Amino acid sequence: MKAVVVGASSGLGRCIGVDLGRRGDRVALLARRRDRLVDAAKEAGPDALAVACDVTDESSCRAAVEEAAAGLGGIDALVYATGIGPLAPVEKLDADAWRRAMDTNVIGAALVTSAALPHLTKSGGVAAYLSSIGGSLTPSWPGFAAYHVSKAALEKLVEAFRVEHPGVGFTRFVVGDCAGGEGDSRTGFNDGWDREYAAQVYPVWRQRGYLTGSLLDVEEFLRVLDVVLRCGGTIPEVTVTPRPPVRASQA
Repeated sequence: MKAVVVGASSGLGRCIGVDLGRRGDRVALLARRRDRLVDAAKEAGPDALAVACDVTDESSCRAAVEEAAAGLGGIDALVYATGIGPLAPVEKLDADAWRRAMDTNVIGAALVTSAALPHLTKSGGVAAYLSSIGGSLTPSWPGFAAYHVSKAALEKLVEAFRVEHPGVGFTRFVVGDCAGGEGDSRTGFNDGWDREYAAQVYPVWRQRGYLTGSLLDVEEFLRVLDVVLRCGGTIPEVTVTPRPPVRASQA
């Protein structure tokens, strides 16, 4: 399989790119931070490509996808793992925060997909987009308005591509609590958060049952995603969340 992974410099995107490379697939890793991409590509294998890409810039998206397609000899799979989640009360999100969330989480996905579409159509390939339980399964969490609104929009974007391009297998991949791997492969989602505000909303998330109290093993996440990418586009949506911990009274 010839796969392009966007957002592969850190977190779950890096985990995905490295895992696919180690499974023997040819992978192109795309993200803004080329230095981290080079390190990730070394982990993914000798044939892995590191391609700089700014998903908020249309010309960068098109150039990066074409470079990846040329280096791989085509594209069979696209994984969009890029995502940012500013934490703030909804009324305190300014225009810049909303634009950054939408540009990265939604518009970037549209630009990359449009660039990759001719290659995916030719190969009858698949495209998977990491989404959030707050964007599809639960109400928006307090403090996460920009993230969950953008993820809900991403899910509609995936539907739009599926309706207009049935020859490509588009999949929404909804992920619950998963911290990723070690080092740069660990999810840096909460970097830059206001710790004082996070301490206020975290108990609310727990009280409402949005957090299970356990984390999804990244290896389980990767196994499920691998199945999705190899199923020929027959799985339009999948959700992976950790099993709640068994309490002593339940044992």
